[in-house]
Amino acid sequence: MLQTHGKNEMTVKTAIKTAAAPKVSKAAKGAPLTEAELLKMSDKDYMNAAQLDFFRQKLLTLKNDILKNASETTEHLRENILVPDPADRATIEEEHALELRTRDRERKLLKKVEQALGRIESSDYGWCEETGEPIGLNRLIARPTANLSLEAQERRELRQKLFGE
Repeated sequence: MLQTHGKNEMTVKTAIKTAAAPKVSKAAKGAPLTEAELLKMSDKDYMNAAQLDFFRQKLLTLKNDILKNASETTEHLRENILVPDPADRATIEEEHALELRTRDRERKLLKKVEQALGRIESSDYGWCEETGEPIGLNRLIARPTANLSLEAQERRELRQKLFGE
């Protein structure tokens, strides 16, 4: 018979439960996949619930980062820094202009992030909008807002270059 006292009782009970519990994957527990686990999955698992959850979390994190940066920029631009030297003033204005250009790019990216989240909800995420083929996990990891396969994107860019569309 196992005798335990106080604090050790929880440790022993936890150890017994852990040893007796069957091994369950992180995806089955509801924990998000890692990139390595995602890439190890077979092709037949493409865009299953665990993969969609991985990309949903990645997109939500990106969205939150963009919104946080926008908030910080707003606060930063509200600060009135009076600098008598014209060269220093020009430097500060150039930094503000650069920051605003960066936020403008992030604003456009935010729109793409929201569209990608919408595609996840409609189960269209991960599939090329032109061809209907899989976009591919590596491409989606690198660019989670991608809506075209690499080949379709290359064709689109070539058309734009040739015809100025």
